[in-house]
Amino acid sequence: MLFLLLARCHFRWTLLHMEVQPKFLQILPRIFYPITLLLKAIIQFTMLLWYLCVKIPAPDVFLVQNPPSVPTLVSVKWASSLRRAAFVVDWHNFGYTLLALSLGRNNLLVSLYRWFEKRYGKMATGSLCVTKAMQHELDQNWGVRARVLYDQPPEFFRVASLEEKHSLFCRLKKDLCHPVGVHDIISGELEKQNPHETLFTAKIDDSIFLKPNRPALVVSSTSWTPDENFSILLEAAVMYDRRVAARLKGNDDSVEISEEQQHIYPKLLFVITGKGAEKEKYEEKMRRLNLKHVAFRTMWLAAEDYPLLLGSADLGVCLHTSSSGLDLPMKVVDMFGCGLPVCSVSYSCIHELVKDGKNGLLFSSSSELADQLLMLLKGFPERCDALMALKEGAMETGSSGRWASEWEDNAKPLFAEVVSQITD
Repeated sequence: MLFLLLARCHFRWTLLHMEVQPKFLQILPRIFYPITLLLKAIIQFTMLLWYLCVKIPAPDVFLVQNPPSVPTLVSVKWASSLRRAAFVVDWHNFGYTLLALSLGRNNLLVSLYRWFEKRYGKMATGSLCVTKAMQHELDQNWGVRARVLYDQPPEFFRVASLEEKHSLFCRLKKDLCHPVGVHDIISGELEKQNPHETLFTAKIDDSIFLKPNRPALVVSSTSWTPDENFSILLEAAVMYDRRVAARLKGNDDSVEISEEQQHIYPKLLFVITGKGAEKEKYEEKMRRLNLKHVAFRTMWLAAEDYPLLLGSADLGVCLHTSSSGLDLPMKVVDMFGCGLPVCSVSYSCIHELVKDGKNGLLFSSSSELADQLLMLLKGFPERCDALMALKEGAMETGSSGRWASEWEDNAKPLFAEVVSQITD
């Protein structure tokens, strides 16, 4: 499935949806993977040229998102030349680095892919990219001048109201009741609830309120791919569980723990959304954990519920490391749109989005993440000043940039420039 965006004069858009991969290519054994890639590229190239050169009216500008690079860059370049249109590349990552995740950096196909991507990327009339680090790489090593256009959250990513939170958690009751593994701390709590109560909220008459002894809701979103190592999160959860138990009891198991002490550190519920190849592997690891203060749920949410979940959560965790080290995780952009602070894996350009200590925290190991969870959530929900400070920073980040202003400042001038070049 491929989506191609065509920019027309006066900045009107046409979206084409094309099925370009025959089903037989999806069932071939992995031993034929190189042949599958070649056949797929040839079929897509033919279909793209047919659509771009025959089926659609001539545009002023072709805009193509990269990756994928093969065969889209050459198809759009040829079509733009034949139809006398401008050709703009929107660089979100480098395609060859994604291919290297499965084939290895030294593979011949990866080297060919990089050569192809660089050659045709340089032929663009104009370029956009998602980070200053990528802008520098394109300029210094690819011979491409690009404008930075930061991703921004859509307007529907926002803080959820109490009514929206309660309604969402009521809808998700069945998903939350079904544990990833054996009976855990969350399933036990849910069994005690009345119909007007959820794990996080309660409704009395017409009033809805957040429960003071609720668990902390920590959200992570993933496509379960190799560039996100979820073992870090699982190890951090185990460390949090053990450290909380140790801090509550100290060295004397005979001392009874007071009610106030029990709630110094909250129970944690990690909700992990998304689908992907490695999901079952990590779910099996979750099943083998025997934690007293932490529980996990994996789920796939309706499109309208995902922003509400982010807007209802207490903390986000991002394990995205980027195949190139030069792009930013859209999931964190969406979290900031909802005013949700984030603990993120540290890599070369993440500081362009996550300001350490202002709207989130950066970590490099599971131990660091566990320390951050303990520090941020101590005293939750009323006396966690560090978490509240980060939340204010996240809300400021989310409200300071939206698509309309980013487009007007960075993208619109580029399109005006390339359109004037082809009309002169």
